[in-house]
Amino acid sequence: MFARSRHIIVGIIDFFHKPFQRWIPTQTFRYLACGGSNTVLNWLIYHFAYLNLLHERDIPIHGPYVITANVAAYIISFSISFPLGFILSRHIVFPESNLHGRVQFFRYAVATATLILITYLLIKVFAIALPMIRADISYIFIMVITAILSYISQRFFTFTTKAGEVEEEVLAD
Repeated sequence: MFARSRHIIVGIIDFFHKPFQRWIPTQTFRYLACGGSNTVLNWLIYHFAYLNLLHERDIPIHGPYVITANVAAYIISFSISFPLGFILSRHIVFPESNLHGRVQFFRYAVATATLILITYLLIKVFAIALPMIRADISYIFIMVITAILSYISQRFFTFTTKAGEVEEEVLAD
């Protein structure tokens, strides 16, 4: 079942890649397709959770402590998009990686946490150093920067290929 799903997803992505194959390598296009789809899904889940599940209301924790509605919506959307992003990256974008799945998952978590921190810092930098740029416009720049860093970290850290490892180990995970 999983192999069939992978085959279908790769077939669809590669079909849309054909007009761009002269300029964009297959792996990069698959990363853009999977990452872009996961980003859109993340935003849709965030939007649905914020408006329909949380009704734009904060969640009281204890006494004066609350989880704001936007943070709660982020937690909900992240809890779905994070594992989905890992699965797509591992099986669609970087299937040649022969690292064990648990190693890949740990590295993916570390890279994701680092990118969340970088995003937070860049939001602060744009807000303080460049307040004349609207927040939504600066966030587009931040998304582009973090998408490039994400691709680099996944390609050369999370889903790297160890030389000398047996290819069958990938199938055993």
